[in-house]
Amino acid sequence: MSSAFPHPRDPLHGVTLETIVTQLAQRHGWEEMGYRIPVRCFLNDPSVKSSLTFLRKTPWARKRVEEWFAAEAAEHPPELPPPGVEL
Repeated sequence: MSSAFPHPRDPLHGVTLETIVTQLAQRHGWEEMGYRIPVRCFLNDPSVKSSLTFLRKTPWARKRVEEWFAAEAAEHPPELPPPGVEL
């Protein structure tokens, strides 16, 4: 069962790395991503596919991307449904 609302203690719960990279690229653009985390997959001919390949093999970079996404999720949590509304 998948939920549109994050786990209360883990903003990355149920969120794929592809979703994280795609959302960050849409919100900030590849240039900003390359500025914040200067890796070639963000700076030279960036794509979601090349980024996923790199991040899956490079724990320190993946951690920085996930921390950035989690920090934004903490700043802007999704609205909860009104009481009595089931998902």
